[in-house]
Amino acid sequence: GFTKLSDAERAHYMAELGLSDPLLVQYFNWVKDIARGDFGRSFFRAESVADMILRRGPLTAEIAAISVVLSWVVGIPVAIVSALRSNSAADNIARFFSILFIAIPGFWLGMLIVLASLFWFGYRPPLAGVSLVADPLANLQIVIGPAVVLGLGQAAYIARMARSSLLEVVREDYVRTARAKGLSGRLVISLHALPNALLPVITLSGILLGLVLAGSIPVERAFGTPGLGYAMFTAVSERDVFVMQNLVFLYAVVFVLLNILVDIVIAWLDPRIRYQ
Repeated sequence: GFTKLSDAERAHYMAELGLSDPLLVQYFNWVKDIARGDFGRSFFRAESVADMILRRGPLTAEIAAISVVLSWVVGIPVAIVSALRSNSAADNIARFFSILFIAIPGFWLGMLIVLASLFWFGYRPPLAGVSLVADPLANLQIVIGPAVVLGLGQAAYIARMARSSLLEVVREDYVRTARAKGLSGRLVISLHALPNALLPVITLSGILLGLVLAGSIPVERAFGTPGLGYAMFTAVSERDVFVMQNLVFLYAVVFVLLNILVDIVIAWLDPRIRYQ
């Protein structure tokens, strides 16, 4: 970035940006700016980091929300079938694909989807960001690919956790009692076993939010989605320090707040935790 500047120009700009100060001084100046809501400006673009977050953030938030919903819609039914038919062919297939999607890197799966869409269907998703309000269809075309990739990765973890939890719960005395009273298997699972088996899954979902936030960086890059993940990838490539440090800070704050929300939900759903 500074290779074409003279030494005097380089020293001037470093002093202007505060990069010539000691690291500890830079850190406290950054904390002070954050407290005032000043996220700084990009080195390479005439845009403040706050404006970048407001412009790109909604796309990444949509991707994260859709991926979480998709992970539950896919993972929970797979776990129920797998647990109720333990060690059957359906269970073995479900466990195989769960391990497969855990092992496959999200960015690699994303590139495969992009290439398959391009060569088999001639489809090219829009490259510019479009808000959900302005054009819902174009917006969906932008976010659906990354959301599916991130959602399948989460679904694999959720399916394995929910299966293990269900296998433990169905052996509990209250489940046996419900069956002894003549309730059908579907009612026993839906009314008694599943609600208790989902508590560890909700906790896992909070942890998986970190996977979504970190995974959005290479996945958005693979799909060319102009969200915060793509901005982070570009900032790392260009060594855009202000963008990097403020996006990392934002990701950390979002992750902590969402996990606090998950803990509150768990306490609300499980009276035992409230009483403790």
